[in-house]
Amino acid sequence: MVEKVLERTVVPGPLGANYGRYFRDGAVHRDLYIKKQIFDDEMNYLFGNTWVFIGHETELPNPNDFIRRRIGRRPVIFVKKDDGSVDVLINRCPHRGALICRFEKGNAKRFTCGYHAWSFENDGSCVAIPLRHAYGDDFKLENHSLLKPARVENYRGFVFASMTQDVPPLREHLAGAATYIDQWLDRGNGEKVVVNNGAMRFTSHSNWKTVYDNAGDGYHPPFSHESMLRVFARRYGDETDMSYFPSGADEGPIPSRDLGNGHTLIDQRVAMHSESAWARQHVHPGREAAEAAVFDKFGPQEGRKLLDASTGAGMNLSVFPNLLFIGNQIQIVEPVAVDKTVITFFSTSLEGGDENINATRMRMQEDFPSFGEVDDTAQWESCQEGMETVPELEWIDISRHMRTGAGSVESDGYYTEPVTSDLHMRVYYAEWSRVMERATSKGVGEDNVNA
Repeated sequence: MVEKVLERTVVPGPLGANYGRYFRDGAVHRDLYIKKQIFDDEMNYLFGNTWVFIGHETELPNPNDFIRRRIGRRPVIFVKKDDGSVDVLINRCPHRGALICRFEKGNAKRFTCGYHAWSFENDGSCVAIPLRHAYGDDFKLENHSLLKPARVENYRGFVFASMTQDVPPLREHLAGAATYIDQWLDRGNGEKVVVNNGAMRFTSHSNWKTVYDNAGDGYHPPFSHESMLRVFARRYGDETDMSYFPSGADEGPIPSRDLGNGHTLIDQRVAMHSESAWARQHVHPGREAAEAAVFDKFGPQEGRKLLDASTGAGMNLSVFPNLLFIGNQIQIVEPVAVDKTVITFFSTSLEGGDENINATRMRMQEDFPSFGEVDDTAQWESCQEGMETVPELEWIDISRHMRTGAGSVESDGYYTEPVTSDLHMRVYYAEWSRVMERATSKGVGEDNVNA
């Protein structure tokens, strides 16, 4: 059971690197967003000491497919081997440190370093070195394989890696988030979700945590997205998607939830599906034709059920530290610099699903990143500028609903507050503090990875 967040997260204790000074009751210091040393520590210690999402197994449909990803700033290669299993390799030649793979994605059974042509199978084993005799008779190829993360585990197609053995099993780490990943996957008729339709990638000149802050923030939609919602309301009526977020009060059924271990949820489904989620969706190319074809094939009742399920999960699920579920999409948050973050929206479809349902999913997945994420990006970059340029205002408020008594522990044991709460930020900063405290006390080294 997750106890009341106010009592356990607002003031983290003394940390190995004295990070406690950056926290006070209901607030965090601006340095957490603008100080390069803190960012460097996060990349080494935070991302190096927890489970980090790498990718979905269906991004690699064929044997020997690969994609480049990162664990913090560590370059890795997400690979599918000949036997169909997936793995993660550290993208650094053990010889002189060069990247062995310099293509973003492709298909290769072997990777060869461009510097001195050391070659490695996609299971990481070193298989060839030019002029090997010069290293002496005791030189063994097997002692020069690529490094791998200490642990790689797969939860229902979602592949995570940890640079240290000192983490709980992945399912335990996911805590309550696993339940909602299950629900995200099992909607509709239960067809397998595949992530191989391309992605929308963009850069925000802001700290990665500003992006992550926003993912669980139910306070901003009616204000940050006001122009988008007004356009939709004028054109399609008041009962459109996202119109149910409160603008004047917290009354309403949408909760914000602490799922444990830094993971959180905004659950829109009770409002989104109060009548028909499909009916709330505004017009998009092919909508009427798709609806007619689905009704003709499945009948009005079953067809409406499938269309309702196609609109989006109605869940903003944040899996600490870098994975977000938004609608039918998954999103990776990739820190690049203290003031630069790459955000990638990955679209999904249903394997073997009805072609009109999949086409409808794709049209709707083009929607929010194009019309709503531009609003969010403007806000993130504005926050970054304000935090960097006004030293007289040191603290960032995260106290909303800390003292209103509006929270409660639900029957499943997880703590819930109203949707406009800052619960999301308090929860993930508690996990941030816990991981950083443990990590900075033990350091980072090669004992944390597997050769």
